[in-house]
Amino acid sequence: MELILTGTGTSQGVPVIGCKCEVCTSSNPRDRRFRSAAIFRDRASGWAAAIDCGPDFRQQMLGIEQDKLEHILMTHEHMDHVAGIDDVRAYNFTAGVTMNIWATERVQNRLKQQFSYAFHHEPYPGAPRINLRDLPKSEFSLNGIAVIPLPVWHGSWPVHGFRVGDVAYITDVNGIDNETLQKLTGLKFLVLGVLHHEPHHSHYHLDKGIEVAKSIGAEMTYFTHISHRMGLEAEMNANLPDGIQLAHDGLRIPVTL
Repeated sequence: MELILTGTGTSQGVPVIGCKCEVCTSSNPRDRRFRSAAIFRDRASGWAAAIDCGPDFRQQMLGIEQDKLEHILMTHEHMDHVAGIDDVRAYNFTAGVTMNIWATERVQNRLKQQFSYAFHHEPYPGAPRINLRDLPKSEFSLNGIAVIPLPVWHGSWPVHGFRVGDVAYITDVNGIDNETLQKLTGLKFLVLGVLHHEPHHSHYHLDKGIEVAKSIGAEMTYFTHISHRMGLEAEMNANLPDGIQLAHDGLRIPVTL
């Protein structure tokens, strides 16, 4: 099994429209970032669970040749994490599945408002077929694989990360309570949202992200949800502490259950 980071950028993506900074004009493909998202999958068994469904969802799934998908785990309802919901229709039509979207009640309510046509009592025949599922508060089994929801803070908003085996994925975050920290013991890999160098009201900045990564103590930490203001990928990674790196789109992280 593996976790694939299908996007590692902020809500604007990188490059940012109209920006001519050294990152946005870089020729290094690792400086180009879709909006943050990921997918746990096991090619051998066909098991897969995507994390979030943002505006780049279609390109991300095409890029990794994900031909069948039945589950999406939602971290929260901001548009850079849900705007691609309409594109689940492809899985409805080609794979014949109804998409299970695992989310809290608050996130479900936002989806019902934002994509009301998909939840109408007589939906348009081409509307996405979605089954909203309550995100459990504790470990649950998804087709035989244990998934651990990780409540964290995104400003004043309670949001979620997820752990499968020895890998945890936490994107938009600026606070982790002790109860969740206890669920992060024994990690081999941690993916953690870190925006850029300056303090931010709802995201970890670089110094705080390094501090948190060291306190959690995973063997390797990758930062995601990266702004163009973070700097060039190659230069940043050459200067980060051992065991900490900026992630890049397409990064594949092995998962041991």
